[in-house]
Amino acid sequence: MSEYEVCQRTSLKIKGSANISSGKKKKKKDKETKNRLEQFVSSQNDEEVTTKKAYVDKRTPAQIAFDKMQEKRQMERILNKASKTHKHRVEDFNRHLDNLTEHYDIPKVSWTK
Repeated sequence: MSEYEVCQRTSLKIKGSANISSGKKKKKKDKETKNRLEQFVSSQNDEEVTTKKAYVDKRTPAQIAFDKMQEKRQMERILNKASKTHKHRVEDFNRHLDNLTEHYDIPKVSWTK
């Protein structure tokens, strides 16, 4: 008697799978589920249309006034920036640089030259 006569000679079995079939099983498509899905989608579209019409502004009067002022200030800033040409901006920047102290100048690297 050999020591290997006791061992199992069949293929290994995976836990939890009693029957292994060849290939995947195809699921049958149900017409009723398709119809239900289409009805559900159409009902959601109808609800979206009704919710868009029934939009109510829930902001307080102070919030509405704040938003109006923010928009007004933004328009003023845009008009101020649009009124200056590139040449005017460069001139203003050069004036600003002239007003700065010499502290911001780049120091010389060598004193001998």
